[in-house]
Amino acid sequence: MSTASVSFRPGAVLADLLPASRVRDIALVVGGAALTGLAAQIAVPVPGSPVPVTGQTFAALLVGTAFGARRGFLALGLYALLGSAGLPWFANGTSGAGGASFGYVLGMLLAATLVGALAQRGADRSVLRTAGAMVLGSAVIYAVGVPYLMAATGMSLSAAVAAGLVPFLIGDALKAALAMGVLPAAWKLVGRRG
Repeated sequence: MSTASVSFRPGAVLADLLPASRVRDIALVVGGAALTGLAAQIAVPVPGSPVPVTGQTFAALLVGTAFGARRGFLALGLYALLGSAGLPWFANGTSGAGGASFGYVLGMLLAATLVGALAQRGADRSVLRTAGAMVLGSAVIYAVGVPYLMAATGMSLSAAVAAGLVPFLIGDALKAALAMGVLPAAWKLVGRRG
């Protein structure tokens, strides 16, 4: 089938390029959770912080944007649920809901939903709108992760910001730049621009 003959309903996301079915949606949710779990294994320790730099934030934002709000929420919800239940696919092969970095996992759940909703409104179709969506998604992750880090470790706000936000800003900028190239290019390839 030619991509020129593909038509999308308003609110379509990249995952909607695949033929619609319940099996597709289940496969996307499971695949999104697995991708996030695999990306979490790309982990680099940050001196002085219990939170490593990982690929999971990029995966969570990419899943949300490519799948849309509902499937993004379900994929990250499955990731969080299975990791909390003992599947060792959080950063560095850890699991459980009590760790200092679990707030970031919860933030990713909300962020995937937000960027998915924004993508359904065309936020993934241009470089600038994609950048805005990634910045907002990252802000949500930190808005949940940093206070959770404070509560889990007893750190002050300034210490939690220094350990759980500042060291990650350059990496987040690089992840956003990657998304800014990949997502609009994918839409260009299928001939759909917002």
